[in-house]
Amino acid sequence: MVNERLSYYRMPLVLLGIVTAACVATVIKPPAGRLNWLLEVGPGLMGIVILIGLYRRFPMSHMVYICVFLHMFVLIYGGYYTYAETPLGNWAKQFFGFSRNHYDRVGHIALGVFPAFIIREVLLRKTPLQRGGWLYFIIISIVLAVAAFWELLEWWVTLIVASDVGSAFLGSQGDIWDAQWDMFLALIGASAALLPLFLHHAAPRRIPSPFI
Repeated sequence: MVNERLSYYRMPLVLLGIVTAACVATVIKPPAGRLNWLLEVGPGLMGIVILIGLYRRFPMSHMVYICVFLHMFVLIYGGYYTYAETPLGNWAKQFFGFSRNHYDRVGHIALGVFPAFIIREVLLRKTPLQRGGWLYFIIISIVLAVAAFWELLEWWVTLIVASDVGSAFLGSQGDIWDAQWDMFLALIGASAALLPLFLHHAAPRRIPSPFI
């Protein structure tokens, strides 16, 4: 039993160690400043603290921990440079002739993809919901609510903190529809991530016939 528990927690601990090292390395002197780094990465760190606090009573699947791990690196990269100034986004802007750095779009797709699996696992394990249409509708609704709250959070931060940091955190880059795009992309991300699972569970099961 002890060996099984140690084996189960080995992967999450390794992932946690990698994320911790990445955070320490990037928070020392980020080009975007430590305040911007904290604003971008802080929510992910809070999520990790919650998972650590609950790991004995409510250990999550390895899939969830991998999702958190991948999402953290999306946040860390954006927080290190600001989403509007990431080298990867600037390269894509020049190579494809985009009018803006689209890395923030990637971040909001990730805001739909990775939390969707966390929400799904919590609902399946802690509520009477079963796999099916209603489960996925509620997951996507929660993701959309989180994306909308994030837009409110960006607005509040822009009003409260220094204007330069707030504008960098907002990351609209002059797009008047930035908030709508961000929520829409989170919706698309969650829907695309959950679609294979929905189709798998919605597919009719063939009942073996005693005459075949």
